[in-house]
Amino acid sequence: MCFDTDSLPPIPAISGAAVSHDDLVLDSADGNRFAAFAAAPDEPGRTGVVILPDVRGLYRFYEELALRFAERGHAAIAFDYFGRTAGVEKRGDDFEYMEHVRQTTPESVQADVAACAVYLRERGATAVFTVGFCFGGRNSWLATTAGLGLAGAVGFYGRPPLDDVPRMRGPLLALQFGGATRQLLGSHAGLFG
Repeated sequence: MCFDTDSLPPIPAISGAAVSHDDLVLDSADGNRFAAFAAAPDEPGRTGVVILPDVRGLYRFYEELALRFAERGHAAIAFDYFGRTAGVEKRGDDFEYMEHVRQTTPESVQADVAACAVYLRERGATAVFTVGFCFGGRNSWLATTAGLGLAGAVGFYGRPPLDDVPRMRGPLLALQFGGATRQLLGSHAGLFG
């Protein structure tokens, strides 16, 4: 786990910020229905952020993070990886996520990222970024290989997808790497770290 389930983003809430938010069910191009949480500023901006959670999927931390982005003028959508295997309902802290993580594929995650990017673009975002954590960090970087026209991808402590580096398009930011990971990066250290 990246942090406790009762953790909140380290970004303070802006008191009185005007944002709207919704629990959603989206459809990806492969027919999957999945849960998402969208937050938007009242004054539409041109930047959108697709938030890729850690291995536990969509829960309060990532909903709060979407709200913090919206309070700062950026539409954001956080989504759940497990629509294909666990449905679209909200889950408690006791959700056994690992059996569902093992059933995900990079292609299925990217199909859901693509649906989130479409959602943001349909609402005026002209620059879409991904930001992911752990499992989501890796998938955030992989999103740059999916032809989504991303403005950039940020990952926190994910396993770098080194075999996919030649196919990555757009700016990348990799944060929170330890020493062993830096050694593993070798010749790709300019891209990650």
